[in-house]
Amino acid sequence: MLNIVIFGAPGSGKGTQSARIVEKYGLNHISTGDVLRAEIKNGTELGKTANEYISNGQLIPDALMIDILASVFDSFKDSKGVIFDGFPRTIAQAEALKQMLAERGQEVSVMLDLEVPEDELMARLIKRGQESGRADDNEETIKKRLVVYHSQTSPLIDWYKNDGKYHHINGLGSMDGIFADICKAVDSL
Repeated sequence: MLNIVIFGAPGSGKGTQSARIVEKYGLNHISTGDVLRAEIKNGTELGKTANEYISNGQLIPDALMIDILASVFDSFKDSKGVIFDGFPRTIAQAEALKQMLAERGQEVSVMLDLEVPEDELMARLIKRGQESGRADDNEETIKKRLVVYHSQTSPLIDWYKNDGKYHHINGLGSMDGIFADICKAVDSL
């Protein structure tokens, strides 16, 4: 199976490129935000537990998030692989994902890091906010999200380098050019 972690700061194009990867390679897509909303909407036990944390303004514990991801991962029968979008966000989550996959005889094939300069991220997210009306795409919130990304999430770059799974992707340029670079990385596996 081809298991991809797509990585990058908010506004780096993870969602856009994930959709293209899913279409070309026939992978399943796990977006943690989408998964949580679906579990809560469907009233599953995991969803009820997750909703308790969310409604109290708390982060969902890593163990619960892994249980939810494992449940979704296991639901994909005859899958060619999965793209993980929005997870892991910390080294502890990366270690938990590695263990969950190993228990299933699987591993992360590659971590694709979409690197985009901060001024471009800011411009993209402000534009997205104007076009979509997303409340979290305003300058103040974007700055906070980028601080969290740099302090908590970017250490994963070195973790995946040490694991031999890291692949840098220049996230500037045309969507087609960026996707061509992603395909080169995936096709070389």
